[in-house]
Amino acid sequence: MDDRDILDALLELLGNCQVEIRKVPLGGQGGGLCRLRDRVVFFADTDASVGETTALAAQAVRQKLDIEGVYLRPQIREIMDRYRSTDSAVRQDSGDLQR
Repeated sequence: MDDRDILDALLELLGNCQVEIRKVPLGGQGGGLCRLRDRVVFFADTDASVGETTALAAQAVRQKLDIEGVYLRPQIREIMDRYRSTDSAVRQDSGDLQR
C-alpha cells in the first residue's frame, strides 16, 4: 500500500461512518473534521501534503469509529496507532509520508 492508498482507505472509513468527504484546496493549511448544521464533514485539503491529510484523517477516524472492534488492514492499523497522539505531535510526524 502506498501513501495515497492509505489516505484513500482512511477517507473510505470516514465515509462509512456517515462523514461527508470534501476534497478542496485550502492553501495547504490542512483541513479536518467539522460539523456543518446537521452533517459531519471532513475537509481534505488538496494543497496539503498526503502526510498531513493522512494524519488528520487518522485522527478523524479515531473520533468517529471504535477501531478496536473493526478489522483494519495491518498498514491502516499501524497508521492509526502512529497518529493516536495530540494534534501537535501528529503534525510533526506527518512529514514521514510524502506528498
